[in-house]
Amino acid sequence: MTRRAAEIRLDALLRTACDVIAERGLANTRTADVAQAAGVSQALVFYHFATKERLLAQAFEYAVEQDLARLDAVVRSPAPPLTKLRRLLKLYTPAGRPTSWSMWIDGWSESLRTPELERLSRRLDLRWREDLAAIIADGVRDGTFECADPAGAAWRISAVMDGLAVQLAVHDRVISRRQFTEWVRLVTARELGLDPAELD
Repeated sequence: MTRRAAEIRLDALLRTACDVIAERGLANTRTADVAQAAGVSQALVFYHFATKERLLAQAFEYAVEQDLARLDAVVRSPAPPLTKLRRLLKLYTPAGRPTSWSMWIDGWSESLRTPELERLSRRLDLRWREDLAAIIADGVRDGTFECADPAGAAWRISAVMDGLAVQLAVHDRVISRRQFTEWVRLVTARELGLDPAELD
């Protein structure tokens, strides 16, 4: 197997592992489940990852890197702050990628016991808040937003989103995706001196 073929296979295994983890949970995912879903032997999974723990950690890290890449695409775009803010809120919404949210909720729980997962989830959480705060600060500078504390606003907005996202992802029909979107827009608008309609 060439190095390029090995990299492609590893990428496919990690993507499959993320799907399996989102469906079965970190605690209930076996290497055999990932091998079966990927259509490969369990020996190949162990060739790449050596242990189940290494597979789960690398899959979680892979998911973090994928989300950070999507985040970077928004932050680095030449769009004005309001457009970036809209894109960032949409990116974070569970309606867009429910599989990812299942994995994050499970990852947060496991982070209480697994230092490597805690490090990875903290990295993603802090980056998201830092980038949101930077977008808010840019919008304050150009007069789009009114906010005396961009970092605090980013934490408050993301805390509301996290709480609502858990309810939406875990508890069927407790809140709707429409309610999630409306409430996040309302909270964000209040923090930034906007009309909620501007976040449509």
